[in-house]
Amino acid sequence: MATIIRGGTLIDTDPVRVLNADLLIDDGRITAVGADLRIPDGAEVLDATGMLVLPGFVDAHRHTWQSGIRMTGPDIAFPDYLDLVLGRFGPRYRPADVHIGTLAGALECLDAGITTVLDWSHIQHTPDHTAAAVDGIRAAGIRAVFGYCVRDPDLPAARAALAATGGGLVTMAMAPYGPEIVDETTALAEWRIARELDLPVTVHAGGYGPDSAAKGLDFLRRNGLLGPSTNYAHGNSYSDDQLKLIADSGGTLSVSPLVEAALGFGAPITARAVAAGVPTGLGADTVVSGPGDMFSLMRSAYGFARLESGFTTRDALRAATVDGAKAAGVADAGTLTPGSHADIVLLRNDFPGHDPVATVVLTMDTRAVDTVLVGGRVVKRGGHLVVANPAAVRAELAESAARLVAAG
Repeated sequence: MATIIRGGTLIDTDPVRVLNADLLIDDGRITAVGADLRIPDGAEVLDATGMLVLPGFVDAHRHTWQSGIRMTGPDIAFPDYLDLVLGRFGPRYRPADVHIGTLAGALECLDAGITTVLDWSHIQHTPDHTAAAVDGIRAAGIRAVFGYCVRDPDLPAARAALAATGGGLVTMAMAPYGPEIVDETTALAEWRIARELDLPVTVHAGGYGPDSAAKGLDFLRRNGLLGPSTNYAHGNSYSDDQLKLIADSGGTLSVSPLVEAALGFGAPITARAVAAGVPTGLGADTVVSGPGDMFSLMRSAYGFARLESGFTTRDALRAATVDGAKAAGVADAGTLTPGSHADIVLLRNDFPGHDPVATVVLTMDTRAVDTVLVGGRVVKRGGHLVVANPAAVRAELAESAARLVAAG
């Protein structure tokens, strides 16, 4: 069934522009944008009067499974985070905990207007954990790239994980530990699996000091792995020349501004990456130590970037939408261009500003998120999620979280 959104103020992102127009959706895609579009027979009409209509936000780097251990690690440094999350909590996760944590984390995204997430899932203790993670992300109804990360991966297990994603709203990327976290032999095995299965790669890189950043890029260059379909998360220690190398190779970057600053990675490099020509998105990373909404990320990215450049609110909105989609490796997303996925958010504009883009980036929060569509399907309406029984999910998450943190 077709859907038409009428009466709102549209904000497109490629290029960033403000339109007074209707938006027509059919078969999960945007089919037309224009004034006074004809309403097809039988179409649902969404009244966006007084609202801003824009592409759904894209979280380009998030550990979605961690929603049950939210705010267990405020004010800690990165080594303490590793000890807490991967050393203490991670081993306690059963498949059921992975499922509810991932489902709840994905619903949190949708509730906040995030319609696409790159889910960097390094909780794959067993194939059952992998199946639980994929089931959780799929049950939410969000568009997702499932970042498959395991210790000592093998091709059959990775092939089985790929088959489990099954395409549609959920696709898969390889999420290797190497080359900066594990030895080169292990890293090479991880990256070769990605090439064997023709998978994109998303990797934590460049955030652990200049020497590690340089060593990691050299590993990729020496092994013929420096190329497109590679997303680098963080990158705080990359020089301008190294960012240009990534840009020239076709790589992308995901910046998590608040978590990077909080955990001690260094200042976020959003402005330098954009200046170097690297498509750069924003990610919440972990709700253990930071917020899970895009409004917080846009504001923090903007604030840090303004300290060193002429980075604008329009740049911040692009990072949260179309450039985030590029970073996540999701085509036809993050814009209102006809032919794009109908992943859309309607924001209540109760206190309108003279500049709608700046209003979104600098003044709004999750309370403004009225309606959310993924692939043309309404998943939030009138300020309330209409998928996956949120009350039941919250109750199950609370039970899981209590068990996970009970032992301290």
